[in-house]
Amino acid sequence: MKDKTIVFDLGGVIINLNVPRCVANFTRIMGANNVRDVLGIDDEGEGVVAVSAATRQLMHDYEYGNISTDEFLKTLHSFCYAGTTIENVREAWLSMLDELPQQRLDYIASLRAKGYRTVLLSNSNELHWDPIWTQYKLGDYFDAVFASHHLHMAKPNREIFDHVVNALSLTDALYVDDLEKNRHAGEQFAGWRTFASIDELRQFTIEK
Repeated sequence: MKDKTIVFDLGGVIINLNVPRCVANFTRIMGANNVRDVLGIDDEGEGVVAVSAATRQLMHDYEYGNISTDEFLKTLHSFCYAGTTIENVREAWLSMLDELPQQRLDYIASLRAKGYRTVLLSNSNELHWDPIWTQYKLGDYFDAVFASHHLHMAKPNREIFDHVVNALSLTDALYVDDLEKNRHAGEQFAGWRTFASIDELRQFTIEK
């Protein structure tokens, strides 16, 4: 069915992110210099990404599921002030997660009720993913789920879009992602019609 599959990003689309709060919390435990050298803000506000080559690889490896949460936290901890605990680092990383408005999940449920197949496609990591998945019971809202740290691949690389297309035998889909580079990849590699927010999608589906 044409346009009967809708692919959703998670962070910034379904759940809100609070990057400034996360950076502020890391500043308190590792100092502004280390935040500048170890953590940075992507131009599109994607979240915390590494500035140096070494820590850029750390973020990549964690998002791809190539290292454990323990390894990730211990590495960040090595940049922190004496007296900082691993739990302090964990809390700072989790502070990026903000509210998830129930009306967004209700809207996704309404789309499923109308016959749409709903799909979750997220660049994520274990420490962020697990509490969101458990608390909000996301499995109740999606017919298929693809997460970078499970698949060892991530947006905007072509391989993850090819994987989703092949796994679901997709010919057409609508795709919601807050990042322009990911939307462009969805258009280029999968031929999906893209939207920057659920509000944009809602307007489109209402107009249709």
